[in-house]
Amino acid sequence: MDGSRKRHGDTTNQFLSAGLVIRQKEPKNLEAPFDQIVSYLTPSQLFYIRSHFPIPALDRASYQLRIDGAVRQPFALSYDELRSMPSESRVATLECAGNSRVFLVPQVQGAQWELGAVSNAEWTGVPLRALLERAGLAEDACEIVLEGADRGIPKEEPMPPGPISYAWSVPRAKAVQPEVLIAYQMNGRDLPQDHGFPVRAIVPGHYGMASVKWLTSIHAVREPFRGYWNTSDYAYWAWMDGKPVRSALGEMQIKSEIARPRVYETLAPNQIYRVCGAAWAGETDVTQIAVSTDGGRTWTAAEFLDPVRRHAWRRWRFDWLTPKEPGQYTLLARATDADGVIQPDAHDQNYGTYVINHLLPIEVFVGDPGGPQP
Repeated sequence: MDGSRKRHGDTTNQFLSAGLVIRQKEPKNLEAPFDQIVSYLTPSQLFYIRSHFPIPALDRASYQLRIDGAVRQPFALSYDELRSMPSESRVATLECAGNSRVFLVPQVQGAQWELGAVSNAEWTGVPLRALLERAGLAEDACEIVLEGADRGIPKEEPMPPGPISYAWSVPRAKAVQPEVLIAYQMNGRDLPQDHGFPVRAIVPGHYGMASVKWLTSIHAVREPFRGYWNTSDYAYWAWMDGKPVRSALGEMQIKSEIARPRVYETLAPNQIYRVCGAAWAGETDVTQIAVSTDGGRTWTAAEFLDPVRRHAWRRWRFDWLTPKEPGQYTLLARATDADGVIQPDAHDQNYGTYVINHLLPIEVFVGDPGGPQP
């Protein structure tokens, strides 16, 4: 995505040895090189990293996971005890709610993610509902609060009066679904430290803030959780009885992105170029993908490379015969889900600096690739 950084005036970011792009050094926020990811599962070393605070120091020997709150039998598990329970593996795409923020006009505050704050991996762990069943979840429990060991003072206004832990609540109806995992492995190996070692939550279909890393507490509550992250940060304006109210973000919205060509890449004229990318949704399936090479005036169906798999992205490709006429061209990709919902043309302002799932223009040049670069 070198061209995209050029487009947006970002000349300070550097690639780490693994290929990730630095968006913030401390706490660590690193973007996946979306144009370089060719496999269905994102290699762990290329999976984007989103951190709110410095990584906490946790080890297997002393680790404890507490399950309490609105339950009949609260209990705690060691790491080994969790590993001894029946496990399941799920492929799930995680996307930061602020992914593609750099495309918002005018520019807004927050990490200037381009296309790569999204990745796809296989996660292994214990279904959350197995732990809740063992604890005897109260019938009137409405949410499950997941709390991590990372702690600090947020940098976004309004700031709390002192240090807080990262915590996020998941609605009961989602928390008891079989796909929600308390995971200890990623792509068949123990979680890397950057991705929540020793244990994290995986909440497929919801934006990444729900998949709490360095998980130490699972707390059932009888009233809606009003923590900082659910109300002040990862929240949006919804409407209730004609009045605006703040609601927590949740389900990922349908979205597609073009991985190649990169922004401002120069392509040879009158040649077949394989446009490729990925599309995903929240609690539904992506069923159609179309590509426009003329700024949205006309659309042509593209080909999916992956079968439908709920909560995981589908890569796609489109062979484009580039124009004979040199010039600048705007490419767009547009996804449609199983319910007929089409990716929107414009950003919904009610989401503020989040949920950037509108059509993202990829501008390229057709001309002599060996000639001077624009």
